[in-house]
Amino acid sequence: MVKVRESYAATDDGRIDVAAWVDHIGSQQPLEDPGQLIRACERSLAIDQKAAHEDRLWAPGASSFETGLEMAQILTELRLDQETLVAAVLYRAVREERMMLSEVEADFGSAVSGLIDGVLRMASISTLHTPLKGNVLGQSQGQLDNVRRMLVTMVDDVRVALIKLAERTCAIRAVKDAPPEKRLRVAREVFDIYAPLAHRLGIGHIKWELEDLSFRYLHESAYKKIAKLLDEKRLDRDAYVKRVASTLQTELGNAGIEADVAGRAKHIYSIWRKMRRKGIDFSEVYDIRALRVLVPEVRDCYAAIGVVHGLWRHIPHEFDDYIANPKENGYQSLHTAVVGPEGKTMEVQIRTHSMHEDAELGVCAHWRYKGTDTNRSEAGYEAKINWLRQVIEWQEELGDVSGLVDQLRSDVGSERIYVFTPEGHVVDMPRGATPVDFAYKIHTEVGHKCRGAKVNGRIVPLTYQLRTGDQVNILTTTEAAPSRDWLNPGLGYIQTSRARAKVTHWFKMQDRGQNISDGRLVLEDELGRLSLRDLDLDDLARKVNYQSADDMFAAVGAGDLKPVQVVNVAQEILEPRDRQLDLRLPRLRGRSESRGDPDVRIQGVGNLKTNIARCCAPVPGDPIVGYITVGRGVTIHRDDCMNLLQLREQEANRIIEVDWGEDAEARYPVDIEIQAYDREGLLRDITSVLANRKTNVLSLQTQSDVDSHTATIALTVEISNIEQLSQLLAKIRQLSNVMDVHRRRDS
Repeated sequence: MVKVRESYAATDDGRIDVAAWVDHIGSQQPLEDPGQLIRACERSLAIDQKAAHEDRLWAPGASSFETGLEMAQILTELRLDQETLVAAVLYRAVREERMMLSEVEADFGSAVSGLIDGVLRMASISTLHTPLKGNVLGQSQGQLDNVRRMLVTMVDDVRVALIKLAERTCAIRAVKDAPPEKRLRVAREVFDIYAPLAHRLGIGHIKWELEDLSFRYLHESAYKKIAKLLDEKRLDRDAYVKRVASTLQTELGNAGIEADVAGRAKHIYSIWRKMRRKGIDFSEVYDIRALRVLVPEVRDCYAAIGVVHGLWRHIPHEFDDYIANPKENGYQSLHTAVVGPEGKTMEVQIRTHSMHEDAELGVCAHWRYKGTDTNRSEAGYEAKINWLRQVIEWQEELGDVSGLVDQLRSDVGSERIYVFTPEGHVVDMPRGATPVDFAYKIHTEVGHKCRGAKVNGRIVPLTYQLRTGDQVNILTTTEAAPSRDWLNPGLGYIQTSRARAKVTHWFKMQDRGQNISDGRLVLEDELGRLSLRDLDLDDLARKVNYQSADDMFAAVGAGDLKPVQVVNVAQEILEPRDRQLDLRLPRLRGRSESRGDPDVRIQGVGNLKTNIARCCAPVPGDPIVGYITVGRGVTIHRDDCMNLLQLREQEANRIIEVDWGEDAEARYPVDIEIQAYDREGLLRDITSVLANRKTNVLSLQTQSDVDSHTATIALTVEISNIEQLSQLLAKIRQLSNVMDVHRRRDS
């Protein structure tokens, strides 16, 4: 984060020497016409001087000229071409309306003006993130057009996205002394959109800087705490890493492996994220001390990992092979954690020089610019920007951009699985994906026609959760007709937003008459199972914001309205809130293991007083940890509380596991009746469903009719809300031999 003015020669009056700056850029990245870049700098400087004379500068030191040079420097490090650097230098002047795009085109060419225009259109992403008041996301045609053009431009010329990343990097660097409101606004936008964008494009060093700087403003206390812990141990850690790196370099040389070994910096945000994800304290983050090994060939990577594991003891479950199974943005490397000298843990990353270049530069490592010809034929380049193409396909199919921000943010920190098509092609999916998600990933029509699946040659249910290494074969029918059950979250058919959107879109395209008929069947079935009868359907429709019952049925049939939303409103009509509260079960004796706060349960410890920490004030639903005090029982903290981080460092033996007790939400007794053809194992299957959904059973009775071979099962369960009840009934109804399941009410 070196500032331009501090880096390059200045003229006698203290201003930046443009010619010297351009020479410096040329030494890093060859320029076809240095004079064009000099003219762009001089034009930007003249505009800045005019603005200063008119007292129109944004803030002291925040000139568009210096920002343009800083952007160009970032892009030079990414090895971008001259047109991109010229566009970066002029961008702020155009954005601030001190220079027209037509002037840029006339003086610097259509390619430069096209790049600037594309970056200006990327403001659409910010509009999506914080939509203008009165503008309903996804319903403004002008906004849709802007987003479509912006996405098309990004895919057609990825330099647009890279310029925008450079601009936002400058912005997050510059807000250090800005008002708190602006700091938070810029940090939130960078963290939610542009750091994930850098991750998707594989540009590691930009991603890390954006994450750390935005984290610094969004979670200031956590940032300072971890930064302090790092600083306190930095000298000892650096000395240790140098000694270990020298040892490893020698051992690799003895093994005939040519390698470059160096220490690797751990970024503050990634430390915090790992502590949160794994529920560990600072001392348990293995890669605070880290080495990076660069070797010529892939085979050398695996040879080097053998040397590392032969030299130091490997920590179980801390080895990742991202060479055989690359991350979704193309990242490749071997990661392992070992117990090094003096019993200290450390991480070792091993990759080829080419993989390292990809990790640092991402899509830019595949960028080749020759004159006016842009080579996009390389498979690596296409793979890096393939996700952008997928976003466009989704947006064009659905005509809606309401999920674009989620799409940009998705999968950044999530684990992925890698499964195979019948032909042996690898498909990456989010963990938890089902065969239905896989079918829609392959092709929309395959998803629509999906009727079953074979995994590793064995037929599995469509709710089966795929695992890495599975070979998946989708069984299809001739007619495209997805099931409405797939849209029910409680049944677990679909886990990805893309597949859900495609199913919803299919139902939207059906005739209104068919949607009304289908929606009526779905709703009547759902209301009947829950014993929600004697309803005025037109009144119910108005309460869910539809003009008539038919409109409501059509919305349910098309997938725009979820049955559970209607059921919740119907429950309110038949049982007002005050009556529902009267139904709340009294707490059963022995149900809670703690005294004091009834909403907290202490794992493995009986009858201790609890109190809520004032520093972080956790509420039910927050992840929590307990701290055993002296004389005041157990204090309950959020697990990301900064005071707790310090306590973990100083008194780890006093930290205990706690969770929210059953009184964190009201529970109601509900009577359920099941009608089924009797068979062996029926009751076992029903109780398995109840156990899997963690549903408490208060009573259960069964009665069999030998003549009709049927069984009637009556049970009373504890339910917290009508949605949970609906999902439970749907799961039971899926069991074989079950004819009917519904809620019983006293007549």
